[in-house]
Amino acid sequence: MPLTGLEIYKQLPKTNCKDCGHPTCLAFAMALASGKASLDACPHVSDEARAVLDSAAAPPMAEITVGTGQAAVKLGGETELFRHEKRFYNPAAVAFLISDTLPEAELSARLAAIRDLVFHRVGLEYRVQMAAVKNESGQADPFKRAVAAAAGTGLALMLVTDDPKLMAAGLEAAGQNRPLLYAATETNWEAMLELAKAHPCVLAVKARGLEALAGLAQKITAAGFKDLVLDPQPTSPAQAVADLVQIRRLAVKKRFRPFGYPSLVFAGAEDPAEEALEAALYVTKYAGVVVLKNVSRAHLLPLLTWRQNLYTDPQVPIQVEEKLNEIGTPSEDSPVYVTTNFSLTYYSVQGEVEGSRIPSYILSVNTNGLSVMTAYADGRFTAEKIAQVMKKVDLESKVKHRTIVIPGAVAVLKGKLEELTGWKVLVGPREASGIPAFAKSNFAA
Repeated sequence: MPLTGLEIYKQLPKTNCKDCGHPTCLAFAMALASGKASLDACPHVSDEARAVLDSAAAPPMAEITVGTGQAAVKLGGETELFRHEKRFYNPAAVAFLISDTLPEAELSARLAAIRDLVFHRVGLEYRVQMAAVKNESGQADPFKRAVAAAAGTGLALMLVTDDPKLMAAGLEAAGQNRPLLYAATETNWEAMLELAKAHPCVLAVKARGLEALAGLAQKITAAGFKDLVLDPQPTSPAQAVADLVQIRRLAVKKRFRPFGYPSLVFAGAEDPAEEALEAALYVTKYAGVVVLKNVSRAHLLPLLTWRQNLYTDPQVPIQVEEKLNEIGTPSEDSPVYVTTNFSLTYYSVQGEVEGSRIPSYILSVNTNGLSVMTAYADGRFTAEKIAQVMKKVDLESKVKHRTIVIPGAVAVLKGKLEELTGWKVLVGPREASGIPAFAKSNFAA
């Protein structure tokens, strides 16, 4: 059981020195109890007290790394039950199943399709993280062949078999990739644990039901191994959500150590759309790894977009760089639009400017990711700020005309901006969707 704030306070020096960044030792103790401070922040704690407090200072959910180098995937490390309380840190990894029974040509085609699952949206790159090679042949050689081929995708690997001997063969083919080993069960956990320690790798633990899962996790951690991922083996999507929520709640709120690890779940639906919907449910409700069967770009993009939205910091909007952006191949006669650096605003404007088919410039002004009206109301999108950025990017050297277009929602900036810059200011449409018609009326040759 975790220590309470008062129990932790009894172990602290009680000097109220503030060296930890908190006003009193009691406040520091409360922060430790809630998992929002590290004991390392106190330079005066004794070794004896540190030993007692280690369990209270440890994060409620361990951060686990699967793979190495650029393929490394971080899982877990979460401290909150609800995103608005702080933020979520490590997005759920999406893995695709690959059977070792596939013929050579089909295996190559499936791996190529998985490798190509990369999307670019609002300035961000979305991609899958893992290839899950499943031993369905019951033999070592096909498994080794499939694992070796999957290792060439550049993705982190997950090896799926309950047979320790076949797992050892897969590990031999995986080389130094440190795959996720799936899985330790009540009957094989000692052999799987030895493999995980020897290589070393993250070990998935699976058992039907939370009580059995907690018991098995306790046996493995008691053996000194703590790089775990948990699979409660749900029998339905509803049961999966219930199990994932209980695991997160018990880990974060109750500090129940056997569940202080990221979780893993397989999507079971056969239809690609239903599978994507099921996966979105698991991503929403705390899964650390979601394993899919169907490789479908059309259904994966909404899933990855939803994941991205969940794992952004709710206090930091997605932003683009403050700069002069070229749309098409603009010349010194091309129009210049100005907007904020909020990603959704910028890319809405960019899309409509591209739709106008007139090469242009877009000046994105840093408003800390606020939209036009919000930034104006907050004093971050002003005539002075726009004039400053026009000078910063040396706009006068880019175009020979002296005309700039501001969003219609901030038409009030026109007079001041003209006074500060000497440029002619055109008031554009209030919505980005009006840009093509506006451009046709004002800039079409």
